Amino acid sequence: MSIKDVIAGQRNEEGIAAVLGILKQRYGERFQTGLSYREQHSHTTSYLPAQLPDGVLFAESSDDVKAVVKLCAAHKVPMVPFGTGSSLEGHVNAPYGGISIDFSRMNRVLEVNAEDLDCTVEPGITREELNVHLRDTGLFFPIDPGANASIGGMASTRASGTNAVRYGTMKDNVLALTVVTANGEEIRTAHRARKSSAGYDLTRLYVGAEGTLGIITSVTLKLQGIPAKISGGVCAFPSLKAACDAVIMTIQMGIPVARIELLDEMQIKAVNAYSALTLSERPTLFVEFHGTEETVALQAEQFREIAAEFGSDEFRYTANAEERNQLWKARHNAYWAGRALAPDLNGLSTDVCVPISRLADCVSETQADVRDSGLLAPIVGHAGDGNFHVLLLFNEKNAEDLERAEAFMARLNARALAMDGTCTGEHGVGQGKMGYLEQELGAALDVMRHIKRSLDPDNLFNPGKIFRL
Repeated sequence: MSIKDVIAGQRNEEGIAAVLGILKQRYGERFQTGLSYREQHSHTTSYLPAQLPDGVLFAESSDDVKAVVKLCAAHKVPMVPFGTGSSLEGHVNAPYGGISIDFSRMNRVLEVNAEDLDCTVEPGITREELNVHLRDTGLFFPIDPGANASIGGMASTRASGTNAVRYGTMKDNVLALTVVTANGEEIRTAHRARKSSAGYDLTRLYVGAEGTLGIITSVTLKLQGIPAKISGGVCAFPSLKAACDAVIMTIQMGIPVARIELLDEMQIKAVNAYSALTLSERPTLFVEFHGTEETVALQAEQFREIAAEFGSDEFRYTANAEERNQLWKARHNAYWAGRALAPDLNGLSTDVCVPISRLADCVSETQADVRDSGLLAPIVGHAGDGNFHVLLLFNEKNAEDLERAEAFMARLNARALAMDGTCTGEHGVGQGKMGYLEQELGAALDVMRHIKRSLDPDNLFNPGKIFRL
């Protein structure tokens, strides 16, 4: 994807002006058009240019969402849903202008069914807020993308994270949605039953649609029991390939790891400096096991044996919650640790995912590409499901640096696709991955376009994302 390819569409100035006037009169302080609000709601942690909405509505109920959808539909004005702004591929940019619908005030837990291990929440609640609410029930929501993202945003981007190897991704953990459609009607995609053969799977259609087919107003989620015992540790390896091969064997042997994260040498150096750790600066796996005291000890011993087989000389294991939390806090701060390696440079976090049998090849070739290109780019990955991230550090104001970065990203995505992988395992497409998605799916994009035109004929829901119409 080149920065030159980012869509900047023609604006409906007359319709936008009409909608701004009506919303300002109807909602008062809950509708803002100030520059600072608009800038905050075009926030993107990619290098793509910010594209500001014309106004921001702080929705407080599904009735608000239905009303603004009907209004915008009548005047042909685009709408962009906004959770916390933690997405990475320009998802919340407004290339045609329009209205940003902020869900931060729609953050209530609507229902918890502890016996059925599920809950229903509004889209603006964050995963951390939800787990604080659930703490006394003995349940938790396991999907953990690192950022304290909103549940609606996580559903829209089909997020996953460090726990995905055991608990799956958002598509596996969303039971049902309520969604406002193009005519301002709110529909429910399913009930709370754990399985259904009733018609098209509309829930999975909207999960991962990035807000382009409708606007989510509630999410029904699967929950898990908080494990009786959690343990984990870190394990360094002589090479990146050895670490990846240990991951592959761990998965193939059926050891039920809850987390198994890969950090390369450069990322460990960054983590040590940023989080005051003293880890050996070698390719390293962070692992975690969930279960009973007996089962986590057994899993840890099985993993230790596999690690030793691939040349690891030390597995630092702990069942102490404070020590474990310190390690995972450092892992979750990997992005900021990487940025701290070169604070004067821009950071571009990108991801790909490959079949786990190709993980070692893809990561090793990518690390060699980083070296050969003269780039600074630590690598970290959710290794248990073949997904890894590269944090590319470069000067976006330097044309040569930008060209090198874009060429590297093109090679990274081509490499993953050649290994029967995908251009994004969890970041989503947004604007930044549009070109790569076309390479990945080809004619299948025409089917997506037909769905988009059918459900959003005027192209008002988060336009300019995923593919071109």
